[in-house]
Amino acid sequence: MAPTTEALTAERILEATEEVLRRHGPAKATVVDVARALGVSHGSVYRHFRTKAALREAVTKRWLDRTSQMLEEIVRSRDETPAVALEHWLGALFTAKRRKAGGDPELFATYSVLLGEASAVVEEHIADLVEQLTQIVSRGIQEGDFKAVDGDSAATARAIFDATNRFHDPCYAHEWEQPGIEGEFATVVHLVLRGLHH
Repeated sequence: MAPTTEALTAERILEATEEVLRRHGPAKATVVDVARALGVSHGSVYRHFRTKAALREAVTKRWLDRTSQMLEEIVRSRDETPAVALEHWLGALFTAKRRKAGGDPELFATYSVLLGEASAVVEEHIADLVEQLTQIVSRGIQEGDFKAVDGDSAATARAIFDATNRFHDPCYAHEWEQPGIEGEFATVVHLVLRGLHH
């Protein structure tokens, strides 16, 4: 039985959109395809997302938010020292990005296209990640484990994010399965941690 419009939620639409994007790619996927997958009219989809661009932006945000939410748990936990938390956070980010690229290459390729369209969503995601890093760095400074660059924990966090860019920016995804990449990542993280210590 086809779902009714009463049962239609933004979350269900985003799930269906993800499946349609996986099947058709960003160039061919339409709101009509999403509506068909849900068994509703395309007008029902537009009641939740006013434009195709808004739908694509929302599905991109949902995809990025999964990573942010997982990393937030590391930031909130006080079970690890700041140095271990930072290493854990960077490793979790790299693992999440690699898993997305290797585990679902069609959808990853689709999102790589959508990321270029949804610049505000991407900027918000990067700001969230840098803010998480800032919290770890600030705690490290407060506990005497880290020293910030020029006493600025936010600038230090941004520098860490930029220094590890090769291991989380989708434009480097083609390198993430190369032999030795884990060792290269560990070396960069080691250098970052050494630079933060007094």
